Amino acid sequence: MQNNPTGAQFPIAHGRYGAVVTEVGATLRSLTLDGQEVLWTFAENEAPSGSMGRQLLPWPNRIRDGRYTFDGVTYQLPITEVPRHTALHGLDEGKPWSVVRHTEDEVVLTARYYPQRGWAGILDATIGHRLTDDGLTVTVEVTNVGQASAPYGYGAHPYLAADVSTAELTLPFAKELLVDPERLLPIEVADVTPEHDFRQTRMIGDTQFDTALAGVEGPWELTVTTGGRTVTLWADATLPWGQVFTHPDRIALAVEPMTCGPDAFNEGPTHDGLIVLEPGASSRSEWGFRVS
Repeated sequence: MQNNPTGAQFPIAHGRYGAVVTEVGATLRSLTLDGQEVLWTFAENEAPSGSMGRQLLPWPNRIRDGRYTFDGVTYQLPITEVPRHTALHGLDEGKPWSVVRHTEDEVVLTARYYPQRGWAGILDATIGHRLTDDGLTVTVEVTNVGQASAPYGYGAHPYLAADVSTAELTLPFAKELLVDPERLLPIEVADVTPEHDFRQTRMIGDTQFDTALAGVEGPWELTVTTGGRTVTLWADATLPWGQVFTHPDRIALAVEPMTCGPDAFNEGPTHDGLIVLEPGASSRSEWGFRVS
């Protein structure tokens, strides 16, 4: 019997790399290189905070007022971000996943999302974490096993441990989502602001991020150099958005690959990123980390 807040822990290892994925949420709890932790994370006997390592599905980021209309039906989700009155980061929080396969260097977990308040779809999700000489690869495949089409989006929420003020950052993004500063909901997609333009590597310094970025074509990478190491997050072309968040205490940087921007379930500047899964259809995405 597992008494940990995140259930069973699934360690994997390959060469210089190690990782731990949890039963609850298929959460990436740990990623190490030569035994040194790369993530800002939580202990085995602790509960995660700040969406550490979470899988964000069937939508990432915020839905305005928790309300959306799909196929002519209006749905009301529970408000999970009370100060901003939004439904935040999907339905995966606290959800146990089942083991499909657990080997020395790979763990594959699966879960089914059933209809519930504000959500009518039936989705099967499978998430694999695999270590190789090149680092960590995360593979996400979601299939609509219901009888009606379903809206869908995916994101991940890893935090990198970093001295944010002195870390060097490189981002590929040419576009930025301008948002209401109080609720962080979309206004328009515009050219990336000078403050958040890191296409040329530079120190983060006192720059603040809680920012959805876009404007890439095809696969992309971002890099964070801190504490004598460089961490590369890469994502395939199905994940054209990246959310970057600087921890208020400047001890961590969230780097979040996403299939769509905030509030994509609603009409507006991010709606074109919504994936509609017809019955039997699947969506597959890959992202991962390299550390040097």
